[in-house]
Amino acid sequence: MDSNGVEIRQATVTDLNAIVPLFDAYRRFYRQLSEPERVRQFLFDRFANNQSIVLLALVDGRAIGFTQLYPSFSSTALGRILILNDLFVDPEARCKGVGRALLRAAAEYGRNAGAVRLVLSTEVSNTTAQAVYEKAGWKRDTAFCTYQLTL
Repeated sequence: MDSNGVEIRQATVTDLNAIVPLFDAYRRFYRQLSEPERVRQFLFDRFANNQSIVLLALVDGRAIGFTQLYPSFSSTALGRILILNDLFVDPEARCKGVGRALLRAAAEYGRNAGAVRLVLSTEVSNTTAQAVYEKAGWKRDTAFCTYQLTL
């Protein structure tokens, strides 16, 4: 537990009821439809297949935020990397250090797992999140462009 009373712990499948509303709100932030049952199935599948790590932020036992990490590898660094794919804090809990606590916990998890780095991306317009990341020591990539192909 940190000085703000925030507990960060690794979530398990038994935490689905706490995570689903947060994850659904996260998706709505990115202009997706509210689909709690699909969210539940998606998260259940990640847990059941050991495909991601979810770190859950709690205050007084109430879930107020999460981050989800996906394992990957770097061919150039010849090591494991973790993709910090999702990070969300309940709007009522923002500006209280919860996002920073989740970022610290993700970095600690990565170090303990032997990862060589964590990577993330966010919308160009999400300047609030960018400020949190940069204040936490994350550096904006200026060497590589990111592309995607919708399938």
